[in-house]
Amino acid sequence: MDWKIIETKPKNAVEIMQKDRDLLDQIHLEHAPILHLYEWKGPSVTYGHFLDPLEFFSLQGVEKEGITLAKRPTGGGIIFHLWDFAFSVLVPATHHGYSQNTLENYAYINEAVLAAVQEFLQIKGGAELTPQDGELMGFGAQHFCMAKPTKYDVMVGGKKVAGAAQRKTKEGFLHQGSISLMMPSRQILETVLLPELMVAHAMDFFTYPLLKGQTDEASLSFARKQIKELLKQHLTKR
Repeated sequence: MDWKIIETKPKNAVEIMQKDRDLLDQIHLEHAPILHLYEWKGPSVTYGHFLDPLEFFSLQGVEKEGITLAKRPTGGGIIFHLWDFAFSVLVPATHHGYSQNTLENYAYINEAVLAAVQEFLQIKGGAELTPQDGELMGFGAQHFCMAKPTKYDVMVGGKKVAGAAQRKTKEGFLHQGSISLMMPSRQILETVLLPELMVAHAMDFFTYPLLKGQTDEASLSFARKQIKELLKQHLTKR
């Protein structure tokens, strides 16, 4: 079955999350799975449908850094969309990749993400879908996507390079994914997060950014283009 690819021009996080909600609501009208590719209009953070951002963020700090907060239609934790590559996948219930088991759906998408990451890094070994949830490190880490590995996350060298959250309906599922390219700066994390949270260390310990040691915009832009094309290639042939 052919895939439908939607590329949304840069929008703010609230608009992008609304687009994904609309696509999920309309999924029963689609005859093909959808890969939704987009870019953020400015630094952004998305948080799971059941989380309250006031429990984690200093709104004064968020405003100072010019970050937009947006609730996702999926569950899961908090993701910083500062230097990542984010995407969404919608799979109708009639597709062979749809399962009643959410973890099987998670693995189905992340197998393609794993292949894209391996090709990007030009490696064959050392990358896997983690077979089990990882340990918790620090207060609040369970609420931050890149601070705690969960089953079937994409891992490189024992560290998490890609995470996601899903929402499943009887018509299909929405998978919202994030691939780490660079780490959020410690200064930004300290400015926007409440001081009692011990998240920055856990993110440093567990996250594997694809652009290790590179922090320039040119490298980031090139990496996003590369990973986008690799994801299209590996996902749409499934």
